[in-house]
Amino acid sequence: MTGSKDDRAHLIAHRRLMEEIEMAMRAANQEIIGRKLPHLNRDSFFKLAVSIARVRAQYLEAVMAMDWEHCTPEQLETIENRRAVYEAARTGFEALQHAFERGYVTLEAMEGKS
Repeated sequence: MTGSKDDRAHLIAHRRLMEEIEMAMRAANQEIIGRKLPHLNRDSFFKLAVSIARVRAQYLEAVMAMDWEHCTPEQLETIENRRAVYEAARTGFEALQHAFERGYVTLEAMEGKS
């Protein structure tokens, strides 16, 4: 029985520590990220989404225009560069979404509410 109580106490202490770590991480992220993005709002979020859609379209347009059977190293480099830009933008947007969902950043009062 004593071993079971020790295991339970250890589990409770572990959970408490993990909750404290999570709270500290949340506070640090809110402070640091919030300071870097103080004016995030609906418009800036949407502008970023539109910008990423344009980058995605440029990448896909280049893919569709490529003669894959006879492509040159330069053409392939162009495709790779566009892909890298698109993936970096998409990953950044996902990170921003995650920060918003976790409460690390908040949206300012909405401009031009519907």
